[in-house]
Amino acid sequence: MTQTAERPGYRRHTESLAAQEPAWLAGIRRQALEKFERGGFPSPREEAWKYTNVSAIERKRFTIAAEPGGIDGEHIRSLLLPECWHLVLIDGHFQRDLSHPALAGDVVLCDLGAARLRHPELLAENLGRAVDVDHGFLDFNTALFHGGALIRLKPGTRLPHPIQILHLQTQAAAIPTRHLMVLEAGAEATVIESYTGGEGGLTAHVTEVLLGENARLRHFKIQEEHARAHHFGGLYVRQSAGSDFTQTQFALGGFLSRSEIHVRLAENCRATLDGLHWADGRRHLDSHTRLIHAGPHGVSRETYKTIAEERGRSVFQGRIVVEPGAQKTDAAMNNRNLLLSDDAEVDSKPQLEIYADDVKCAHGVTIGQLDPDALFYLETRGIDAEAARQLLLYGFVNELIEAVEVEPLRRYLHGRLDRRFQAIDLEENP
Repeated sequence: MTQTAERPGYRRHTESLAAQEPAWLAGIRRQALEKFERGGFPSPREEAWKYTNVSAIERKRFTIAAEPGGIDGEHIRSLLLPECWHLVLIDGHFQRDLSHPALAGDVVLCDLGAARLRHPELLAENLGRAVDVDHGFLDFNTALFHGGALIRLKPGTRLPHPIQILHLQTQAAAIPTRHLMVLEAGAEATVIESYTGGEGGLTAHVTEVLLGENARLRHFKIQEEHARAHHFGGLYVRQSAGSDFTQTQFALGGFLSRSEIHVRLAENCRATLDGLHWADGRRHLDSHTRLIHAGPHGVSRETYKTIAEERGRSVFQGRIVVEPGAQKTDAAMNNRNLLLSDDAEVDSKPQLEIYADDVKCAHGVTIGQLDPDALFYLETRGIDAEAARQLLLYGFVNELIEAVEVEPLRRYLHGRLDRRFQAIDLEENP
C-alpha cells in the first residue's frame, strides 16, 4: 500500500459523495479511488512528467476542503470581471449569491450539485468523454471532486456575455473541482477560468469540453494563486467537424503548477493555443500540450512564451500528432523563452508525430536573453537601464495580452502586468 492510501479522509470523503449520487457516478468514483490508492500521484519516471516532480504534494498530505472558508464579499466582487456572467467557487464550493445560474432554456449554466438533480442524463452521457489520458491527478480528481460547473448550449446558441468561473482558495487544503462544457452544433461561447487565493493549498482541477459541429469556444485560464500553492489543471477537448477552439492561459502564480491541454480535432477543425509563463522567485510552471489531428484539413497554432528570472523554472512540452488519414493538416508550434538570470531554467520539448504524407507541420524554439542591442538603443535615447529592460519585457508579454478579445479581461491583464512591473521597481529600488 502506498503512502497515499494511508491518508485519512480520502476514502471517507469519496464514500460520503457517492452516498448522495447515482450508482453510475458512485461506481466511477470508487474505481478511481482504488487506482489512486495503488498508484498515487505521477512520478518523474513517467516521460510526460520528466521535468516536474510532484513528490512535495505527496509529503504535504493535504486534507479535503470539506467546507468553504469565510471571506469578505466585497473582496470577491473585486475579482469579478464586469460585463460577464459569473460562477463563484470558494474552496470548490458553489456560492449561489455571487453567481448567475441558468437552469433551463437554450443555456444551462449551473453548479454540479444542481446539474445532478436537473440534468442527470446530460452528465451520465458526457462526463469523462473528453478525457483520453490516465494518471494519478485524474484519478484523484475523479474520486474526490466536490464542486464545479456544467455549461450546456443548445444548437445555434450564442452567449451575449463571457462566463467567468472564479476559483478562490482560502485554505491550505486540497480542492478537487470539475467542469463540463457541452456546446452543441453551431453554438458559441467565451469562458474565463480564474484561479486565485491567499493560501498554499492544492488545486486539482479538470475541465472537459465537447464541441459539436461548427461550434466555437474561446477559453481563458488565469492562474495567479498564492506563492506556496500547488496547482494541477487538466483541460481536455474533443472537437467535432468544423469546430473552432481557442485557449489562452496566463500562469503567473503558485509555487508548483502543471497545466495539461489535450485537444482532439476532427475534420476541418481549428485549434489555437497560446500561453505565458512568468516564473520568478522559486516558481515552477509546467505546460503540457497535445494536439491530435484525427481528420483532414485541420489547422492548429501554438505560441507559448516564458519569462524566467531569479530561480524560477519553466517547462513546456508540446506534442502534435497527425493520425493516418489526416491529410492537408496545417500545424505550427512556437515556444519563445527569455532567461533573465543565471539561476533560472527553461526546459522545452516540442514533438511532431506525423503519420500522413500530405501535411505542413513545423515547430520552433528560442531561448535567450533580452537583446543587448535593443537595450543599448533605448539607453542612448535617454531611457535608464531598468526602464529599458521593462519596456522590452512589456513588449514581449503585451503581444499575448493585446490578442485577448474580451475587453474586461484585457484591462485586467494590463493592470496585473502593471502591478508586476511596479513590484520589480520596488525590488530594484527599496
